[in-house]
Amino acid sequence: MDSYREIDLSQWIKTGEGGNGSTYENPSKPDVILKLNKPRLSTLDNVRHEFEVSDAVCKLGVQTPRMYELVRVGNAYATISERIKQKKSLSRICSDDPSKIEDMARLMCRQGKALFSTPCDIHFFPSRREQLFMALKLVRFVNKKTLRKISEFAQTIQEVHTCIHGDFNTGNLIMAEGRPYWIDLDRFGYGDPMFDIGHLYLICNVYSSMKQVQDIFHMNEEQLLRFWSAFAESYCPVAEREQFERQSGKFACLDIILRYAFQKSSLPEQIFFSINIHKLAARFFSE
Repeated sequence: MDSYREIDLSQWIKTGEGGNGSTYENPSKPDVILKLNKPRLSTLDNVRHEFEVSDAVCKLGVQTPRMYELVRVGNAYATISERIKQKKSLSRICSDDPSKIEDMARLMCRQGKALFSTPCDIHFFPSRREQLFMALKLVRFVNKKTLRKISEFAQTIQEVHTCIHGDFNTGNLIMAEGRPYWIDLDRFGYGDPMFDIGHLYLICNVYSSMKQVQDIFHMNEEQLLRFWSAFAESYCPVAEREQFERQSGKFACLDIILRYAFQKSSLPEQIFFSINIHKLAARFFSE
């Protein structure tokens, strides 16, 4: 048996839930928070990786909660980290006051650009480009013609040694007392910022009609589309918008392939991915 401290979850109160797991707080330990991933993501290897990555991101100077301890919860593993008090994700801010959607999109744009200009430790963190090439060898739900077009596009992507989040969305940027913090950093790496932007495009433009996605991000389809529109408007000049949208759509295709490799998806999920990637490819790789 390993030496990680065991936590009695009955002493903790569930305070949040996202796509990958849930967070808990303990009234007797007001300065920390416990994060427990969903079963397939709560293995020792996965949680240790998340712990080590978050610690390394802090050392880069990126504003993120500090990691304190890796613990056991029954047969699963979890992390205990700094609790950022009075925090609110951009998702919650937009949900509570939809008039702030455009302001929050511009904030995410500014924080994203700051992240994308931060030099990354390329000896510790993975290259998203290299991860993509590995994923392209594994994927089985894309037909050969579409896969060839996507692979040809992948070859044109330049290696970039600045930071990217890996799960760039409105739930993973939080605000507390006017300060922004990035959270859920297990897919942090380095590469072209469009990898992150393609992920945001996918959520706001492709998955936004799904109730499950709306529940996770606390916004309806129209609000998610508004967020993307304001983000794109802030990110690039009007003259470059059409090309930006096209690049975002192409990188959204790549994001689906990367998610498949990251998550070891089930057959129903692969069918879902296949439907969406072929729709995106028909629109963005038609030339």
